[in-house]
Parts: sequence; C-alpha cells; structure tokens
Amino acid sequence: MKMNAYVAGVGMVPFGKHLDKTLKGLAGQAIQLALNDAGLEKGQLQAAWMGNAAAGVVTGQEMIRGEVVLRNMGIGRIPVVNVENACASSSTAFQQAAAMVSAGYYDIVLVCGYEKLFHEDKARSLGAFSSAVDVEDPDGAVNVVKKLAEAAGEPFDAEGAGTTRSVFMDIYAMMARKHMKRYGSTARHFAMVAAKNSRHGALNSRAQFREEMTVEQVLAARSIIDPLTLPMCSPIGDGAAAVILVSERKARQLGLRNPVRVAASALVSGWDFEHADDSVGALAAGQAYEAAGIGPQDLSCVELHDASAPSELMAYEYLGLCLPGAGAELLESGATALGGRIPVNTSGGLLRKGHPVGASGCAQIVELTEQLQDRAGARQVQGARVGLAHNGGGAIGLDAAATVVTLLVREDLR
Repeated sequence: MKMNAYVAGVGMVPFGKHLDKTLKGLAGQAIQLALNDAGLEKGQLQAAWMGNAAAGVVTGQEMIRGEVVLRNMGIGRIPVVNVENACASSSTAFQQAAAMVSAGYYDIVLVCGYEKLFHEDKARSLGAFSSAVDVEDPDGAVNVVKKLAEAAGEPFDAEGAGTTRSVFMDIYAMMARKHMKRYGSTARHFAMVAAKNSRHGALNSRAQFREEMTVEQVLAARSIIDPLTLPMCSPIGDGAAAVILVSERKARQLGLRNPVRVAASALVSGWDFEHADDSVGALAAGQAYEAAGIGPQDLSCVELHDASAPSELMAYEYLGLCLPGAGAELLESGATALGGRIPVNTSGGLLRKGHPVGASGCAQIVELTEQLQDRAGARQVQGARVGLAHNGGGAIGLDAAATVVTLLVREDLR
C-alpha cells in the first residue's frame, strides 16, 4: 500500500529484564519520549494504535490494553485501537495508523508497541509463544514443526519443545536445516550473523545485550536445538517503543527537520503454498517495493526479523538483497555489516537488541528513523536515505502467519 505519512518523533526505552516496571509504565515512558522528540503535547494526539501481543498471557491484561496505558498518562477521549498480531503487532499498528493518516482522516497519531515477557513463572513466558499457532490443531505448535521437518526431510524430536525452549526455536531450526541442505549454508554462517549483530548491538545503548561475540564463541555456546546455539536465538524481553505519525500538511506546519516519510507498507498473511519458493516475506516485500517505486538496490539499511540467526540469512534472499541461495555469500562479503553496502540490523537486531514481541516492530521504525536522520551515533550508516523494516509474526503451515514490510525515505519538504 502506498503511503504518505511522516514520522514526527520516536521514543524507545532500553529493552531488557524489567521485573520492577509495569507494562503501562514502560509504554508511557516510550510515548513521552516520542512526544518530546516531536515537540508535541499529548493533548494534540487525535488517535492511537497500540500494539501488544502477550499481555493477556503474561500479565493478565486483556481487552483494553491501550486504554489502560493512555489513561495512566491522562490521555482519553481519542479513538484507541488495540492491535494484536503476534510478533508483528506493532508493525501492524504502524501500517494501519500510516494508512489512516495517508487517507486524510487524522493529522497527528500515536503508534506504540509494548510488551513484558519476563515473569517469575517461566511457563507463562513460553506460553505466550505457544499460543502464536493454531491451538485448535490437535498437535498445536508441535504439528507446525512436524510439517517443517517433513519439508526439510529431517527427523523431529518433540522433547523440550514449548517447555524448556520456545517452540519457535524448533521452527527456525527446521527452516535452517532445509536451507543448509538446499543451498549449503552452515552453522558457521549462522554464527557469523550472530557475531555481526553483537558488534552492532554493542554500539546501541538501548540493546538488551551489549557484549561483542566472536564466531567461535557463538559456535561454542550452549546448544538449544541443532544447529542453533543460544546466541543464535532471540531472547525474551521487556520494552516499549513509540512513534508519532503526522500528515504531510502537519509536517509542513511543524517544519520537520530531515523528515522521514512512510513511502509504503504492506501487511500480508500466510497461505497454503503451491510452490517451494513462495514465502510470506517475499510477497510483502514485493508489494511494498511496487507501491513505493523502490527496489532492493535503493536501500541504505534494513531492520529485519532475525528471531533466529538463520532467519536473517534467509531473509536476505526473499527480501531481494541477493539471489535465492546467495545469502551466505552476501554475508561473507561483509555487505550486511556496518560499513558494508547494505547494513542489516544496525540496532543489533532481535538477537541483541532483544525481542519483546509487541514492541519489536515499532523499535525497527525507531532505528530506521534515527538512521535516516543521521542521529544513530556510532552505528550510523553514512548517507542513509532509504530504509526497510521487515517484521513477521506467528506460524501457520510452513511460514509466518503475518508479515509487515515498510519502506521509509528521507526527503526534503521544501
């Protein structure tokens, strides 16, 4: 979908383990930071889209999640739309809000993604992920892994899936094994992704993990499920990120400096594949590229859904950063690292920045906005003009249940 909305301000709290903070407290802090960044007051907001995935499971807050957050800040009267779409919750909220602004319904709106996944009862945290599949399937999440294992020609042992580890790590492991068999990628390549993102995350003060790791350290870490070691798996976390979107008219009135425009955003759902090369991510990316009149060759930087290290390498291919099967070669060339041709996950990605699922999509927009406005500090991509955000969520069949791809461009309103 072609868009014409502008990012007026962004805010994000550091991701991590925040057992001492409330869900609405984290969200409120991010929202206030975004308002301050935009130079706007909360009373100027005309509507809000609030993205959260797991509060019902982890904290027990259901139904009025966004209203609870905003009322705590003294914000009422305005329309509040609560968005839940697995790990793509806040990117979906962003896509819907940008569409409404582009259509002319609002001039100033809020988008916020927020989540608390840490809990004293670890079963609650794992339960949040186990619900992001078709639970009416008799075998639930395990059946998704079985289908992927069959497609990869791999045996599957269900022990530990959804109990000692997130079942999604089993899902990513089977996808990785299929890629390894088909294209020759290796565990070392996946370790290279994790090490690269650790270098990026070390430069990000809001990242959950700030330690640099070598490829050897990643490979030697505790095994989760072959071929994934712990640093190849995104961690659970708590956090919040917020974005203020405005219309072009309001952007001109505000005199935005280095304005960032939402050029396109595509939200798609999965389907029953007929061809082996189909993917939800490729469909979303293709729609976004076409709507914006932008191609992969135009991108300056990318924030993509590296819920596992293999996920990043495979996304290189279906986002069009390289040809199918050439992800490992692109990685080895250094192109996706800071200083390379197309830096990917300069924030540290989900692997190092963290993955409080409802907040992850908005956090990608925060990173890209700061990159396009030359305020990313030590991780700045020089001359960044076009950014792509890719965020997936849930699993049905052989792929994500939902995916959002958004294109942001820096442009001069004068």
